[in-house]
Amino acid sequence: MAETLRRLVHSSMFRVLQDKLDSWYRDYRVMSCDQNLSRCCELVELTSKVQGQLFAILNLTAQEGGHYAGVDTLKSRLLPWLGTCFTMASSSITTDTSLNLIQIRDLSVSHESDLQKMESQLCSTRLQLDSVKQELAAAQKELDDTRNKSTTTLLATEDEILQLRAELRAACDQADLYKRKLDLLEDFERQVCLLKEEVSFLTAEKSLLQDRLMRSRSPSPLVRRSRSSSPRLRNESPSRARLTASSRHARLVSRFSDLYAVDRLGAQSLLRRYVDDQEMVQRILFIATVEAFQVAKLAFRQFRLRVRKTLSSSHLDPESLEDAVMDYIVRNLDLYDVQASVHEVIGAMNVNPKISFPAEVDFVLISDFIREACRVAFAMQTLDPQLELAFSSDGELYSESKYRRSYDSEFTAPLVAVHVWPALMEGDTVIMKGEVITRRGALWRSRSRSSSPVRSSSGSPTRTLVSYCEDSLSRSRGTQSFCSVLEGALTSLCPFLLWYS
Repeated sequence: MAETLRRLVHSSMFRVLQDKLDSWYRDYRVMSCDQNLSRCCELVELTSKVQGQLFAILNLTAQEGGHYAGVDTLKSRLLPWLGTCFTMASSSITTDTSLNLIQIRDLSVSHESDLQKMESQLCSTRLQLDSVKQELAAAQKELDDTRNKSTTTLLATEDEILQLRAELRAACDQADLYKRKLDLLEDFERQVCLLKEEVSFLTAEKSLLQDRLMRSRSPSPLVRRSRSSSPRLRNESPSRARLTASSRHARLVSRFSDLYAVDRLGAQSLLRRYVDDQEMVQRILFIATVEAFQVAKLAFRQFRLRVRKTLSSSHLDPESLEDAVMDYIVRNLDLYDVQASVHEVIGAMNVNPKISFPAEVDFVLISDFIREACRVAFAMQTLDPQLELAFSSDGELYSESKYRRSYDSEFTAPLVAVHVWPALMEGDTVIMKGEVITRRGALWRSRSRSSSPVRSSSGSPTRTLVSYCEDSLSRSRGTQSFCSVLEGALTSLCPFLLWYS
């Protein structure tokens, strides 16, 4: 279309038409009738050509606008003009132009029908929209009602929660009260047990005193002999330590078992956070237990010396002084300075060459386990005979009577590689077996780990043998012969003697 319009503009046909009209107007009266008709026909032909080009541009413009573009303009201007029955020359209007005009008229009619359909659809859509708005309003109303009901329910639920909390708090207070009552009941039961022991002790003393009184009233010469033997009878009266020996023995063995089954596992899981080697963790706990028993034994001896020194000035019968000392220690176990023993054990572990610990933490991490082990060891020294730990050394021969193998042991290996838990001894009798890990080549592993089989500044088996004999003789308190002690020491130190030879 733009190209056709450009050609029409550049052809200057309207200017030529205007010039011809001006020329015809000037010469109209001069020319004849035939000349005027010829000039008029010429102008008509020229006008028809211009109209033909304009209709072609109209056709192209309508096609570019689409089916419904420009329909209103054609209806308001072109169709009324065509309706005046204006005729054109057949040479000016082509057949395509007529067909295009007919198509435009048909399109206008279809457009009107489409508009009517769209208006009807719009009306129906508006009706549907109104119904949807009504439904939305009803839903909003229902939502508001539900929200109000939920708010009321929530308020009621909060009140119920507050009431339940109050009831729970009251139940907790009541449970605490019951717990305190149970604690008081346990304390009363404990005091009753102690009072029963006191009553039995006093009953024994009373019977002894009545026997002495009856003999003192008798004029028989046996009275003098009974008076001379009264200190011996007094010594034979049971003291508090002897009366409670069996119950304390059972309780301490049970505490030692709990120390192995509960406290040791808790300390082991705590150490595993910082030490990756499982055997190193087991070795740390074993050495901590052994050091705790050694430090507690030394603290018990010092405590017993102080008590004996204090009671010797006021005690009249020197033969029963030891029983009085032991009774005082049994009654006052809480006077034991366990914290000082814990510090000594940690100090000994810090200089032990067998174990190592990360630099960022310290052995204070297992101080609770060490404290409980020291208390158990200190209380075991009040028994007669005392409960001791069996002698142990790296690379010793495995003994079925003293140990049981761990699950990760080599069950055919004869030597002990790692001690997990020491055995508990009463004299020469094993009360509770220890736990060890046996592996082949344990002697060489222990040799590469440390230059000495025990924690000592010297690696000589002679010093180990002497220390074992001294410890066994002091533990047996004279009930074991030196030959049997030496035989046990040689059995335990046989691997080291073979290695030195």
